[in-house]
Amino acid sequence: MIRHYSLFDRLLSEADRALRITHAPADAPERPSPAAAHPRAELQADERRHVAGLMRINHAGEVAAQGLYFGQAAVARDPNLRVHLLEAAAEEADHLAWCEARLSELNATPSIASPLWYGGAFAIGALAGTLGDRLSLGFVVETERQVESHLGEHLERLPESDQATRAVLERMQADEAQHREHAQELGAAVLPWPLPRLMQLAADVMRAVAYRI
Repeated sequence: MIRHYSLFDRLLSEADRALRITHAPADAPERPSPAAAHPRAELQADERRHVAGLMRINHAGEVAAQGLYFGQAAVARDPNLRVHLLEAAAEEADHLAWCEARLSELNATPSIASPLWYGGAFAIGALAGTLGDRLSLGFVVETERQVESHLGEHLERLPESDQATRAVLERMQADEAQHREHAQELGAAVLPWPLPRLMQLAADVMRAVAYRI
């Protein structure tokens, strides 16, 4: 028998998911970390702090990506779109685990503002989804475009010797490009101005805070 969940059931489920993503250790990734194939570089103290700051930003971004995708999936009208969003969220969960593992290796912790990043992104995702599936996909395209860009910046700022972190970021960047391209294939709408700029400003705030705490 198919069980039909009430609104209260769904809210409890989303609250449980949010708590697990923002407070519990990440689930074991479905794919091994790209860092596994690389020896760990001996970093100077300032290099270690810098790399930890970058990985804290990327971990925060993956927490936000989980919130965005699950918020969009919660209100998606098209079942195929919902499947796409949940598949993308599963890949982002791998990224989350990889970033968390690398932070641990650097003796660093995730951003203490993770609940804020998740909650804000979930609200944005749900709002985008209520505006229609094509616009919701437009948010995916713009989000992934911005993430690809900042990952490219991080790759340029990494110490040359830190090949483990570089491998993680390169794999993440490739995955984000696939998510963007798939969303475009599904018929994503171009976001009207000033939405991309507002998204960029919000991301800038997150990066500035997450680098430090």
